[in-house]
Amino acid sequence: MPLPTTFEKNCPVKPNLKDMSLEELESYLSSFGKEKYRARQIMKWLYQLHAGSFEDMTNISKAFRIQIKELARFADPEIEKIQISKDGTKKILFRLEDGFFIESVLIPGKNHWTICVSTQAGCAMGCAFCMTGTQGFKRNLLPSEITGQIHVLQTAMPEGDNIKNIVMMGMGEPLANYENTLKAIRIITSDFGFGFSNRKITVSTCGIAPMIEQLGKDICVNLAISLNAPDNETRSALMPVNKKYPLETLLAACRNYPMPGRRMLTFEYILIAGINDSPKDAEKLARLLKKIRCKLNLIAFNEFPGSLFKAPSQEAIHTFQQILLNHHYTSIIRASKGSDILAACGQLSGRMRTDHGM
Repeated sequence: MPLPTTFEKNCPVKPNLKDMSLEELESYLSSFGKEKYRARQIMKWLYQLHAGSFEDMTNISKAFRIQIKELARFADPEIEKIQISKDGTKKILFRLEDGFFIESVLIPGKNHWTICVSTQAGCAMGCAFCMTGTQGFKRNLLPSEITGQIHVLQTAMPEGDNIKNIVMMGMGEPLANYENTLKAIRIITSDFGFGFSNRKITVSTCGIAPMIEQLGKDICVNLAISLNAPDNETRSALMPVNKKYPLETLLAACRNYPMPGRRMLTFEYILIAGINDSPKDAEKLARLLKKIRCKLNLIAFNEFPGSLFKAPSQEAIHTFQQILLNHHYTSIIRASKGSDILAACGQLSGRMRTDHGM
């Protein structure tokens, strides 16, 4: 997809090295006579040694540093604002080079932190329960803007060294920005990039069936599917993508997705009062997912300004879960974190606000 005119006008002409995979960086350096191993050196400086400038890259000759500084650059998104929830969750508003905003979330765990990363500015999927979709679609994020969220939080936040999991569940649909998302994942998991295990990476999708199958062919990461309804009629009303890729097509793609060892697919199910939270819905869901090796995350709808939906009662949530447990599914009620700062599932917007901030 072409980048907006504002991006083309504002973005410096020099290529950002953080938009290149290892192979692309090798090819780029080779184009002006440099050895391929230099690409590995530079990647380690960019992602592991946290170089702030080319001058920091001390195992590269001064002449080469001067040369590459004239030809290229490296840059990350900039932190605009940090909000802290009463439960410890931190929401970070990033400013991109063209002036758009995106949000990431740092989520506290028992002994680690998880970062929820955005892959698009805005979202075009139009899910009825998601605040991000109400903001409209701006553009796809570049690989440097996806990985940059991780790098900045690793280096600028006190929790940085303890970020152990990465979930692509922020703003946007990762599989609608497929090539850039895939490149970012490869950088994140590269031994010369961030060095994360693919077991620590989760991609969440609303259900773009062909790209689920493609992802399974290209790379091995955890997959979470935003399901949210046990039948096509309800799901299409909540999620327009279901009209193009109905449940039959989506679940066929899920069955073909490779999950090695004991790993399981995750189905995210947002419970909305009076819409998809009845015992009948739970029974239909249990039948729908039969013979798929999976677990279910049940999430009470997170209310946001302007939404007409409501969260179910605790009794309804626990009844729904118990029915799934009775059918021998792993079913977890996922506690939403950061809802007081609009950082919970479905609440990200990428807007500048003055409340709750610092």
